[in-house]
Amino acid sequence: MSVYVGNLSYDATEEDIRDVFKEYGSVKRVQVPSDRDTGRPRGFAFVEMETEDEETSAIEALDGAEWMGRTLKVNKARPREGRGSSGGGGRKGGGEKFPREY
Repeated sequence: MSVYVGNLSYDATEEDIRDVFKEYGSVKRVQVPSDRDTGRPRGFAFVEMETEDEETSAIEALDGAEWMGRTLKVNKARPREGRGSSGGGGRKGGGEKFPREY
């Protein structure tokens, strides 16, 4: 399982987040998603810790805490919903917008 960390400063790096969470246990992984078009951080992250007890401790301590000028939202990460299993994000529906000339 992992922890969702929301309302992050856009200046927060993976290392910054790791440093905060390691006070509550062993951090296995930090993932900071970035915007597909701009490459900039999206303002949230996912943190995986060694045990569920460590995750619970971090959630209890950090949810609502102020860090880097922002009030953090920290809770158990939920599985992604509503993406379906189309498997590639290709276009759906009718033919091509601009037919090919052969």
